[in-house]
Amino acid sequence: MRILVTGGAGYIGSHTAKLLAAAGHEPVIFDDLSQGHEWAVKWGPLERESLSDPKRLAEVFARRKIDAVVHFAANALVGESMTNPAKYFQNNTVGSLNLLNAMREAGVGIIVFSSTCATYGDPIRVPIDETHPQSPVNPYGESKLMVEKILRWYGDSYGLRWMALRYFNAAGADPDGEIGEDHDPESHLIPLVIGAALGNRPPVKIFGTDYPTPDGTAVRDYVHVMDLADAHLRAIERLGAATSSQAINLGTGRGHSVKEVIDTVARVGGRGVPAIESPRRPGDPPELVAAPTRARDVLGWTCRYPDIETIVRHAWAWHEKQR
Repeated sequence: MRILVTGGAGYIGSHTAKLLAAAGHEPVIFDDLSQGHEWAVKWGPLERESLSDPKRLAEVFARRKIDAVVHFAANALVGESMTNPAKYFQNNTVGSLNLLNAMREAGVGIIVFSSTCATYGDPIRVPIDETHPQSPVNPYGESKLMVEKILRWYGDSYGLRWMALRYFNAAGADPDGEIGEDHDPESHLIPLVIGAALGNRPPVKIFGTDYPTPDGTAVRDYVHVMDLADAHLRAIERLGAATSSQAINLGTGRGHSVKEVIDTVARVGGRGVPAIESPRRPGDPPELVAAPTRARDVLGWTCRYPDIETIVRHAWAWHEKQR
């Protein structure tokens, strides 16, 4: 299939493009490069465009003869969404609506949507399965939930086939070292810890040491970026084989605390990690861990790199190479 990958010059999008190409598909990268990187576009042509321009969207669909879409393009900084919700509803929700309407006009009926565990809000039970209530506590999660709701209605009314993949904490880097994680600003824990260890970043802040967790720091489910890419590939192919539209969690089913991540980076890198204990951030729940049963049952997906040490090792190799 010829697959439009929106946000394909970004972190997860570029890894997914690599895997799509390896599986024999043709990724077409749609990215305005506001957050992505031209150097990450290696496995298909780049259309440097924005989802805010419906006319340009329609032109790309017509010229490229697109068969399906994997949709990553979005803003994803929780803190920024709290101070500038208009940006998130405009770019994430309205941009997605523009994309879906362009798909309808072009007769493209398959989409895999990059959603998030942030649609669940503060969990009432852990691990979190797909039946958990969705009650976002920030505009970022709300903007993604709105798109999920639109997908359901477009499926019911227009026959759109879709999957919304709600992933937990994306981490790691391409094991081959061709691409990796490079955000500005960076908000993900593992690159912040690695940067502190390498001396490229200030000491890492530990936000909260009094959570009701084994060591007092917040616990998260870290998923290797290539495992996430594999899930998107499987979702596209399952939809093409008439698997029903649905939302699916992507996680390992195991959580790791902030202190565990810091200790793992120190062990892998063979050096200490400067850290500063800080107060909790508002809206940070103590624990977010996925129940990945549906991903296994529907997609046949299990993590190839489930352990935190391998995730950190691949990320360390990428960041050290960049330095």
